[in-house]
Amino acid sequence: MNFIFLGPPGAGKGSLAVKVAEDYTIPHISTGDIFRAAIKAKTPLGVKVKGIIDAGGLVSDDITCALVKERLEQDDCKKGFILDGFPRTIPQAEALEKFCPDVTVVNFVIKDEIVIKRLSTRRVCRKCGANFNILTVPPKKEGICDICGGELYQRDDDKPASITHRMDVYREQTEPLIGFYRERNKLTDVDGAIVTAQLLEIFKKKFSEK
Repeated sequence: MNFIFLGPPGAGKGSLAVKVAEDYTIPHISTGDIFRAAIKAKTPLGVKVKGIIDAGGLVSDDITCALVKERLEQDDCKKGFILDGFPRTIPQAEALEKFCPDVTVVNFVIKDEIVIKRLSTRRVCRKCGANFNILTVPPKKEGICDICGGELYQRDDDKPASITHRMDVYREQTEPLIGFYRERNKLTDVDGAIVTAQLLEIFKKKFSEK
């Protein structure tokens, strides 16, 4: 079971990926995780990435794809994996097709206003990084983390203007992937507005025979 999760920020990809990874015993992989692991392990590609990042540059598609290929060749991916945040562009998708064509793409469909509501009500602990939502998962005490007692704050990325910008960037750069994978009959739409527990059950029913 090789999955790619596509969708705008706040669509619920990360929350569902964590649950699916646990239930299916497959890794949930993001490009950020791959970069950090390669840098920590000091692999040849990791050393390259560190140099690029330290210099304030952007990691090229070629290096990103090579790192993803290297990661998918590890033993824990033999049963499958979930890619979250890769591919981001058509060139990355075309490269992935060459070394891993057997993928199912799950596209999270969600209205802009729901994303804005979800993200703008999110609060993060400055101390431990725990996430809360003042509407759906509020802390026991306003502004205070239940876990460590740290201060909760709203990230700049979670303010309405920033959310709108992030969604515009997603549509411009990543949304073309929906057409790319739909043409290849590899894409399945799911309703990102549904809460994670219900979405997990729908996910299991959709893919139980695959």
